[in-house]
Amino acid sequence: MDINNKIAVITGGASGLGRATAQRLVDAGAKVAIFDRNEEQGTIAAKELGSAAIFVNVDVSGEESVVTAIDHTMEALGAIHICCNFAGIGDPGRTLSRSGPLPLDRFLKVLNVNLVGTFNVIRLAAEQIAKNDPMNDDGQRGIIINTSSVAAYEGQIGQAAYSASKGGIVGMTLPIARDLAMVGIRVNTIVPGLIDTPLMAALPEESRKTLGESVLYPQRLGTADEIAHVAQFLIENDYINGESVRMDGGIRMQPR
Repeated sequence: MDINNKIAVITGGASGLGRATAQRLVDAGAKVAIFDRNEEQGTIAAKELGSAAIFVNVDVSGEESVVTAIDHTMEALGAIHICCNFAGIGDPGRTLSRSGPLPLDRFLKVLNVNLVGTFNVIRLAAEQIAKNDPMNDDGQRGIIINTSSVAAYEGQIGQAAYSASKGGIVGMTLPIARDLAMVGIRVNTIVPGLIDTPLMAALPEESRKTLGESVLYPQRLGTADEIAHVAQFLIENDYINGESVRMDGGIRMQPR
C-alpha cells in the first residue's frame, strides 16, 4: 500500500511507539488521527505534526469513546485506511505475594485496556476501512497493525496480566486476518522486545545499560523509530498478512 494520501488511526499516538509511527506516516504523506488519553501530550503531538494530524481523547476500552472518536475521524479526515494499535498499560504483580492474591480488578484492568481495547478499536476501525474502494487488483482496502510484546511468549515473574493480554493479541491476529480477508483488510502484529520508550528513559542509566546488554545482538535497547519502521514495512508490503513479527534483537526473556 502506498502510504501517501492515506488516513491512519494511531492509538497511543501521543508518545513512544505510537508517536514515532505517527511521525513516519506523516513523513510518508499520510494524515493521522492520534487516539490517546493524555490530553496534554496528544495536543502537543498533533501540533508538532501540523495540519496532517488531529488529536482525539479516547479510552480504547470504552465502546462509546471509540465510536465517538471514529466518527470524529471520519468527519474530519474523510476515511480510515490504516489502524495502528499501540495503546497499552502494564501493572506488574505476582499471582500470589506476601500481601495475598493479586486483586482481580488489577488483572482485569490490564486485559481491558490491552486486549479488549485493541479488539474494540479493530472492530470499529474495520467497519470504516471496509467502506473504502479497493486500492489494487487484489481488492485491498486497508491494514490493521497491533502491538504485542515478547512477554506474550516469555512472560517474566509478575507479568501474568500483561502476558495474558499480549498473548491474546498474538492469538487473535490470524483469526481476525481470516475474518477480514473477505473485505480486503490485512491484519498483522508487531512484537517488540526491550525498546527505549519514555518508560525506559525513567530508569537509571546503569539499569538501561544492563538491559541493553541482555539483548542477543545488537546489545542495546531498540528505538521507537525502529518499531515505526516495521509498521511502515507492514503497511507497504501487501503480501504480509496474519503475522506476528518479533522485533527484539533476538532476546529471549529470563524469569526475572
